[in-house]
Amino acid sequence: MDFVSQVEQRNIDEALWDEHWLMETLEELNQFKRNDVCDLIPKPIFHKSIGTQWVFQNKLDKSEIIVWNKARLVAKGYNQEEGIDYDETYAPIARLEAIRLLLAFACIMNFRLFWMDVKSTFLNAALKKKCM
Repeated sequence: MDFVSQVEQRNIDEALWDEHWLMETLEELNQFKRNDVCDLIPKPIFHKSIGTQWVFQNKLDKSEIIVWNKARLVAKGYNQEEGIDYDETYAPIARLEAIRLLLAFACIMNFRLFWMDVKSTFLNAALKKKCM
């Protein structure tokens, strides 16, 4: 493949030297802007910041051939403290039991199911309270 890097980078400093990873990091940052999911604001006094980290991964097909590179900017959630930085947690994944139930129901009702790959997803809801 001409448009993918064969090397999975470990950090942003390495990734910026590879044109394929650079393009993926810019695409990830552009997703934030296009989807209008965050605003830059001044850090409140006496509050610590939750840092971010880049995660780089080569995506493989069934033949174990690299078909695309994926760069994600993720929050360092392990720095948060329960009751201070968050009250509840949510897992944005489907449980295996739910998938099995969906497939069984689709078979019984003779539904057609389609699969799609989503480039990026964001939980984009307004917060109703301030984290203190």
